[in-house]
Amino acid sequence: MKRPKIGDIIEIPTRHGFAYAQFTHKHRMYGALLRVYNTIYQTKQSLDVIQSAVNSREPDFSTFFPLGAAVNRSIVSVVGNAPIPEKQKPFPLFRNGEVDPKTKKVETWWLWDGVNEWPIGKLTKEQKHLPFNEVWNDTLLVERIEFGWTPETDDHKP
Repeated sequence: MKRPKIGDIIEIPTRHGFAYAQFTHKHRMYGALLRVYNTIYQTKQSLDVIQSAVNSREPDFSTFFPLGAAVNRSIVSVVGNAPIPEKQKPFPLFRNGEVDPKTKKVETWWLWDGVNEWPIGKLTKEQKHLPFNEVWNDTLLVERIEFGWTPETDDHKP
C-alpha cells in the first residue's frame, strides 16, 4: 500500500485526458488537500512538465480528497514529488455556509483557517475565490475538472 506524501503530483484521468493536482497539506480531520489545475492534457505528462505548470500558475481550486484510498484503488496515480511553490505553502482560508431552503441562498458565510471558524455574513468579491470546506469523492472531482469549475463560478452555493 503506497502512501501519498506532501508534494506529490497527482494524475487524475478524465473523459477528455489527464488533469493534475499537488498534495500540499494533510488536515487531521479532512485528510489530503489537493491544489487542482483544470488544464486537461490529451496524453500523460512528465513530472517536469507538470512541475513547471505548478510553479508558473495558481491552482484553479483546492479541495480535500480521500487521496490514499484513491491511489490504492488506482483511481488516481502519483507522478512524482515536487517542491510546493512558496505561494501554496500556507494553509488556505476556506469558506462555507448553509443554504436557506426558502431563499436558496447562503445568508451567512463562515471562514475557516484549518483550526478556527468564524461568521462573516456576505462574501466580498475576493472571498468568492476561496475554496469550500468540503471533502469530494473522485466522481465530483473529475466532473468539476471537466467542466472548468472554480469556486467563484459555483452555482451550487449562490
